[in-house]
This record gives sequence, structure tokens and C-alpha cells, in this order.
Amino acid sequence: MQFTAFERSKQGTGASRRLRNTGRTPGIVFGGTTAPAVIELDHNSLWFALQKEAFHAALLDMELNGNTEKVVLRNVQYHPFKPLVLHVDFQRVDENTRVRKKVPLHFINAENSPAVKQDKCLVNHAMTEVVVDCLAMQIPEFITVDLGNAVKGQSIHTNDLVLPAGVKVIVHGKPNPGIATLVEPKEEIIAAPVAAAAGDKKGKKKK
Repeated sequence: MQFTAFERSKQGTGASRRLRNTGRTPGIVFGGTTAPAVIELDHNSLWFALQKEAFHAALLDMELNGNTEKVVLRNVQYHPFKPLVLHVDFQRVDENTRVRKKVPLHFINAENSPAVKQDKCLVNHAMTEVVVDCLAMQIPEFITVDLGNAVKGQSIHTNDLVLPAGVKVIVHGKPNPGIATLVEPKEEIIAAPVAAAAGDKKGKKKK
């Protein structure tokens, strides 16, 4: 994905506020052998780009002053309740830069699995994304989790993921946390109002 940024001449809280009032978003790009640069972006273009999953995980091409640099999104600050991006951070990367990034999980073929198709199980998602460690040029846009052969009661763990070459999942706490489980739907048992009916009969008296 490619986007355009512009050099920002003024800094500070007041300057950033005035910038936002003109439909621009302040930001910064850092990393590499070049000094950090303060930038600004068109807010609406940035807002719509942020709605795309790939903008958060994939390698990006940033055009700045006629030059194109490889960057990754590092941080986004949103307004507490308004649809407004307050600030955005990018990191310059090259073929030697190693990064840790959150990557979304795409679950496929659940409807064709024995668990869902035959046993009417539900897929309980414990995780929808994982943190990966890899070279910047190897960042996957997403990781596919194929549930086509899943059976009732099966749990899918991080060790079951099929990862691209050079990509490693970083976990904290449990060494092999669960990602999804195929569980049977719970049946609701509705008790008939027998007790109430019996009470009504006892309450009736012969005249």
C-alpha cells in the first residue's frame, strides 16, 4: 500500500491543533539512518486507509518530498469519542530491519469442517491476531487458519499455525496458547410450568 506524507514545519500542541482544524493529521517517521522527521497527512485519506486491515500489518510505501521509503505503522492515537486521528507514527525499515508486529488471523473453511457441518459445533475464537517477529520485508499481511478438518472438541494452538518462512510467533505466559476451540452448542431446557398449574388446582374450592 502507498500513501503520501508532507513535511511539517511547525511543532507543538497549538500547531498540531491548528493543523487538525485544516483537515490534516500530524505524525512522525523515525528509524533507519535518517533523523526522525515530523510529517502531516490528509486526515480523510488516512482515516480510510486505517479502515483497511493491511494498513496496520503490511509493509507500506510512504512518499515524502518526492522520495519513496518503506515504512510500517507503529502507533495511532484516536480521539476518545470523535472519528478523528490525533497523531500517527511510522518506522522506516529496510531488508535488514527486524520488527515485531501484530498480524491478524484469517479463519477459513469452518463451515466445511466435520465439527460444524456434522456436529453443529461453534467456533470459539480465543485470539484474532498474533504478534510475529521477522524481517520487515517478510511481514505477512495475515496468517490463515484452515479449520476444514477440525473435529468436535478440537483446540487449535499457536504451534498449529502454518507460518511463512522466517516468521516466528511471539507468545507471553503459556508456551502454546489456544487460538480457537470447536465447541458443541448448549441446549436450553425450558421447564414446563407444572408446579404453577398444580397450585391453581389446589386453590380451587367447591361451592
